[in-house]
Amino acid sequence: MTKRVYNFYAGPATLPLPVLQKAQEELLDFKGTGMSVLEISHRSKEYGETHTQASQLLRELMGIPSDYKILWLQGGASTQFFMVPLNLQVKGKPMEYVQTGAWSNKAIKEAKLYGDVKIAATSEDKKYSYIPKGVKFSENAAYAHITGNETIGGIEWHETPKTPNGVPLVCDMSSNFMDKVVDVKKFGVIYAGAQKNLGPAGVTIAIIREDLLTRVPENTPTMLKWKIHADKDSLYNTCPSFAIYICKLVLDHLKSLGGIAAIEKTNHKKAKIIYDIIDKSSGFYRGVASPESRSLMNLTFNLSTPELEEKCVAEAKKRSLIGLKGHRDVGGMRASLYNAMSLEGTQKLAEFLTEFQEQNEKTSTIVSKQL
Repeated sequence: MTKRVYNFYAGPATLPLPVLQKAQEELLDFKGTGMSVLEISHRSKEYGETHTQASQLLRELMGIPSDYKILWLQGGASTQFFMVPLNLQVKGKPMEYVQTGAWSNKAIKEAKLYGDVKIAATSEDKKYSYIPKGVKFSENAAYAHITGNETIGGIEWHETPKTPNGVPLVCDMSSNFMDKVVDVKKFGVIYAGAQKNLGPAGVTIAIIREDLLTRVPENTPTMLKWKIHADKDSLYNTCPSFAIYICKLVLDHLKSLGGIAAIEKTNHKKAKIIYDIIDKSSGFYRGVASPESRSLMNLTFNLSTPELEEKCVAEAKKRSLIGLKGHRDVGGMRASLYNAMSLEGTQKLAEFLTEFQEQNEKTSTIVSKQL
């Protein structure tokens, strides 16, 4: 078998090896059709079974109530940034957002195209290093919006904020989708690009309470109406069938591991391994996020200089530890420990980081004193 690396990229991200092997096995002949799933009609019986099973598995694993629709869409979470206000706008009511970093800022920018946007809370004062506490939304809001996990800054909501009666909570869960058990009933809408925790790039999940589907203005372009996709079971147009197929395989795999509750325990264990290295490094590694807001999925940290970070990334690559460079906009380092990252891979990273500190601590101390 071709050598596999430990992939810590933030997305597209690592996928479970058994899923890739199953896809490889079925690639040329899907369900005895003599065709690849890449070639088969999205309206065929064989693909239709997979499409239905993917939704059923997602509903089962997340405990999604029957009055919520599951949509398999295209365009990434970035398209949902404007589809949310487009579909949920209410004339005369503001749309309220919590501002926690780069992705919430992009969502806010798009929402402003459709009406009045109010910032209910922000962590801009400390460079988006924490999740605001005690957030209050107004009773007059059309909806409230949070970004469940900021991939770039490495902060995550660990408690779901409450909204007034009649104000649906919308959450972009792109980078923490299914990383822990959540009560779907607390949300009006959940959306997520699949390419981090669920599947490959090309498909976006939207979970929408049915009563919210009728808000959309009549003159909205057809493809931008959630209701159209809900009524046609996400088959109004040619769906991203291969991406949905891979998501179905990932959901099968997740179920075999014991479901979300089991993977949540593993995710806490993985995150603790790396955060302990950072916290016990005497400042050699410096965490970016406030401890109470730390992400389980994207662990961000810095070293004393960009040069030392570059050295760390380069030496990690030699050990088959890939994707540790921080986002281009903020620099630093980032280890993404999505559901598919194994405990073994996490421990390999921990061993490397410990050794790297031992080998470079003197240099770092000298630089720190000079600064």
